[in-house]
Amino acid sequence: MTALWGTLLVVLLVVAFLLRWLRPTWYWLTFGVTFAAVRVLIRYRSVMDACGLTLPPSRWRLTLARVANRPVPESRPPRILWLRPTATGLVLRLKLRPGQDAFDFSASTDRLRHSFALHNVVSREIRSSVVELRMTGYDVLRRVRMPAVGVSGEGLRVPVALREDGEVHYRDYRNVPHALHVGATQSGKSVYQRTLAAGLASQNVALVGIDCKNGVELAPLAARFTALADNPDAAVDLLAALVAYMGRVYELIRTQQRISVSLPDAEITADIWDLPAHLRPVPVVLLVDEVAELALAASKAEEARRDQIVTHLVRLSQLGRAAGIYLEICGQRFGSELGKGITMLRAQLTGRTAHRVNDETSANMAFGDISPDAVLAAVQIDKDRPGTAVAGDSSGGWSRIRAPHTTLRRAVDTCNAHAHRTPSIPELEPFRPAVPVRVLIGKVQPKPTAASAF
Repeated sequence: MTALWGTLLVVLLVVAFLLRWLRPTWYWLTFGVTFAAVRVLIRYRSVMDACGLTLPPSRWRLTLARVANRPVPESRPPRILWLRPTATGLVLRLKLRPGQDAFDFSASTDRLRHSFALHNVVSREIRSSVVELRMTGYDVLRRVRMPAVGVSGEGLRVPVALREDGEVHYRDYRNVPHALHVGATQSGKSVYQRTLAAGLASQNVALVGIDCKNGVELAPLAARFTALADNPDAAVDLLAALVAYMGRVYELIRTQQRISVSLPDAEITADIWDLPAHLRPVPVVLLVDEVAELALAASKAEEARRDQIVTHLVRLSQLGRAAGIYLEICGQRFGSELGKGITMLRAQLTGRTAHRVNDETSANMAFGDISPDAVLAAVQIDKDRPGTAVAGDSSGGWSRIRAPHTTLRRAVDTCNAHAHRTPSIPELEPFRPAVPVRVLIGKVQPKPTAASAF
C-alpha cells in the first residue's frame, strides 16, 4: 500500500513538472493556484510587515496596553477584502488603514513579487482606501495566447496584445484617439501594426495607409484599405485629401446641430458619434508605417513637401478626433531632429507604445514626458522577445504587453475576407489601391479566359 501511494505521488509530481514546463496555464489551474493562495495567506502578515506596509499601533492602543500590563500590540497590515483566483494568477483586494498611501504599494510591487514567490505583481488604486494587487503566477508573455473576446463592429476597440497581468490590452480609439509607436528594427512594430489592421478589418471603419517602403508592409492588405500611399509625393496629396474630407465632415456636423430651445441636450452634437446612424460618416484610421521617411528632406523641394506633410498631420491630430479621424503613427525614432513641427505632432499623440529600442533617447521620445519607469522598462526589453512593448498614455499609467505573432498570410486572409466592408470616400477615391495579384514563383500564371474571368 505504501509503495502504491509512493508511485502515485511520483506520477503526480512528474505530471505537475511537465505541465509547468509545457502548459503553464494548465499547471496554474490544477496545482499552482492552490499553492499560491495558501502561500499568500500564510505569509501575508509577515510580508506586509517586512515591506513596511503595516500601520504602527496608535497611542491609545499603546496606553491601553500599558495600563492593562499587556504586551505591546503589533502593527496592523491592511485588511483583506477578498482573494480571487484567475486563469493567470491571483487578485488580492486590500482595505488600507488610516494614514496609508496607495503609492507605497506601487513602490513595493517588486518586493511583494519575491516575498510571495510569484512571477509579477501590479498594484492599482480602485477607489479611495482600496488597493488591488494583481499577481500572475507564471510568465504570460512567454507564449502569448489571446483569450476569446467579443468585438463589436461599432466600438473601435480592438484587442491587440496581452498585458503582463494576464489582461487583454485593447486599442480603444474612442478613449485614446491618436497613438505613437516607436521601436528598433526587428522589435515587432510591423507585427503589431499587422495585428491592428487585421483587428480593424472586421469593423465599420475606413483604413488609410501611408507606407513609404514602396508599400511592402501595407500593400498586401490593400483589399481592406480605402486609400494607400507608398511614397512621400503621394502621401502629401493623400493627407491634403484627408484634410478636405475632414472639412466636409465638419460641415455635416454643423448642419445637423440645429441648436434651439426645444432641442433636447442629448441630441446636440459636436462630433460624428452623436449624429443619427444614417447620417454618421464612417470613421477613418490613418496608419503611418515610417514617419521618418515623411519628415526627411535633402533638397529645397523636399523641405517644402515635408512642411506640408507635417502641417497636415498636425492639423489632423488636433482636429480629426471629432470628425472620426484617428492617427496611428509608427517610427524608429520620433525626436526633434526630424524637423519643425514634429514635437507639436508628438504632443497630440496620447497613446504611447515603445517596442525594444537601441538607446534610452528613443525611449525618452515616447515616455520621457510621461513616466521615467516606463523609459527604463522599454530599454530593458529583451531582443529575444520580439513583439514585447511598453504601452502607456499621457496619464502616466503603463504596462508591459506582447502582441501575438500574426503572420502576413493570416492578416491578408482576414483583410480579404472583409474586403466588402471597405467604404468609398470621394475625396480619397484617387488613392484607392489596386488589389495585388497573387504571383506564383517559378511559374507563369495563365491569363484568365472569357469563360473563367469574373
